[in-house]
Amino acid sequence: MEDDIFSGVATNDQIEPKFQQKFQKNFVIVQNILDQNRLLINEINQNHESKIPDKLSRNVGLIRELNNNIRRVVDLYSHLSDSARSMESLSEGESAGTTKSDGRGGLKRVRSGN
Repeated sequence: MEDDIFSGVATNDQIEPKFQQKFQKNFVIVQNILDQNRLLINEINQNHESKIPDKLSRNVGLIRELNNNIRRVVDLYSHLSDSARSMESLSEGESAGTTKSDGRGGLKRVRSGN
């Protein structure tokens, strides 16, 4: 399945190995978090349907955990996006000139005359 994702982006020779490893690692982490979220949502739904006060109170903590998991997924995708942009900028910089820092840990292309 991961090979399908990469085939739409570029060939394996074109993807920097370090980025590919990071992507695959983060993809596995994200999938595990999403699987955990599925379980949390099922438990939240069961507790809600039961209408038992203790179970309803437990939902507060479960929903917090779910929200934290969603934040983690967003952060992981954000870091991957930043890495992809940096890698893209580096490859453009190698073929079209120089690069400089964009102030966010990535690089951006410097155009002459700007």
